[in-house]
Amino acid sequence: MELDYDLKSIQEMREAVKRSKEAQLKFVEFSQEQVDRIVKSVADSAYRQSESLARLAVEETGMGVVEHKKIKNELCSRDVYQSIKDEKTVGVIRKDHEKKVIEIAYPFGVIAGIIPTTNPTSTAIFKTLISLKSRNAIVVSPHPSAVKCTVEALKICSKAAVEAGAPEGLIGWITKPTMETTIELMKHKDVHLILATGGGGLVRAAYSSGKPAYGVGPGNVPVYIEKTANVKNAVKMIVDSKTFDNGTICASEQAIVVDQNIKTMTIRELKNNGAYFLNEVEKTKLENVISPIKGRLNPAIVGRSTKTIAKMAGFDIPEGTRLLIAEEDRIGKDTPFSIEKLAPIFALYTANSVQEAKKICIELLDLGGRGHSFAIHTTDERVVQTFGIEMPVSRILVNTLSSIGAAGATTGLTPSMTLGCGSYGGNITSDNITARHLINVKRVAYGIRDVSIPNPSQHGEDKSEKYSNIESVEIIIEQVLKEVEMKARSIDPDVVSKMVKNVVEQYQKQ
Repeated sequence: MELDYDLKSIQEMREAVKRSKEAQLKFVEFSQEQVDRIVKSVADSAYRQSESLARLAVEETGMGVVEHKKIKNELCSRDVYQSIKDEKTVGVIRKDHEKKVIEIAYPFGVIAGIIPTTNPTSTAIFKTLISLKSRNAIVVSPHPSAVKCTVEALKICSKAAVEAGAPEGLIGWITKPTMETTIELMKHKDVHLILATGGGGLVRAAYSSGKPAYGVGPGNVPVYIEKTANVKNAVKMIVDSKTFDNGTICASEQAIVVDQNIKTMTIRELKNNGAYFLNEVEKTKLENVISPIKGRLNPAIVGRSTKTIAKMAGFDIPEGTRLLIAEEDRIGKDTPFSIEKLAPIFALYTANSVQEAKKICIELLDLGGRGHSFAIHTTDERVVQTFGIEMPVSRILVNTLSSIGAAGATTGLTPSMTLGCGSYGGNITSDNITARHLINVKRVAYGIRDVSIPNPSQHGEDKSEKYSNIESVEIIIEQVLKEVEMKARSIDPDVVSKMVKNVVEQYQKQ
């Protein structure tokens, strides 16, 4: 029975790719105006369904908060559209009159979109919009735990696209996803680019597929509250950010590093904002729930509420608790509170200096968040610059909510649900991925300067001839030396002079 399911899954994927390829070959002929009309229709339709899709996602996955998923859906429809609507992605996109270079865009073709269970509808909308804007087709593999809501989001997008004039099949999906099918999708000969969002194994599979791929790494984001920070504002933002959609965004803060000088004030504000500090017994119980297998996050806690997680750990918490916090001084795979926790759980570290804070933050990033993001709350611009230079990340979020700030909601960063980690994290780019990453650019270049190519020099001897001449001279010299040796007892200076002159004349004739 399982075999039948797998075969149906693979067949469904192949048919979806076939339809998408045929549709994309038509779509590539569309004008910029036609493409933009389709993209706007899709964005508007998805935006109108933001709340219903949010509810469907929470009902199916059990993760997150409806009101927060609605915001993510809005970000990935309206805000993403606003960020790409004026982008040129068809035909001539740029002319440099001074250098006489013309740039022309052309699409990749069919894109494989891998969707996570943490952000199933918002990521599907986002990847669809940037794919269509760049005249690509897309075939989506949903997470098995979020098939219904992901497919519903794609159906809404597809219907709106077709109504605006897009070819049928431009947006495809798999309703029976398996890991084997997802890997086959990424390796399919008619898939030209991969947008992979998911676990480390999945991203590695994307990079190993032999296809161009945009994958992202984990986000074990530290947040440093420096001694000059406005503690009240900083703590409120950190708590709001960490609890946003129950911590399911990979850019969410994972550990607080606080300066010793403001620690008491910070703890007080954390409690005022709904944080519950665990005692040693509760901490030990929760460690076993966070990471039953050391170094690995328990997927059962991802996106769950504090009440649910505390119940799993076997202790009670006060009503209204928004965050579970434990003080920590160790970092490592064997320290559950130091790993990435996609849930409303925090570790609190204390730093006696900026240098110590820097050391703690880098160790946390090295554990599993290199290349992703780092957050800081401070009023000292010199500290911002120091951490900006020295942190091995692609985004430094200053005095804002890291979770949605990294995605472009509260900052000037490009709105995106795929955040590159650059070479720090083994990714091809450190950008927030958007439509411009899904186009190729050909360049028409005119000659703008004359270059005089010199003729071969008269002194440019053929090496083989040179070697032949040298060999001839050596033979002559050898003969002369023999004659000199034979007549050594009675050498006439005139004779030697004539012999040397003879050698020189013969060499010059070579």
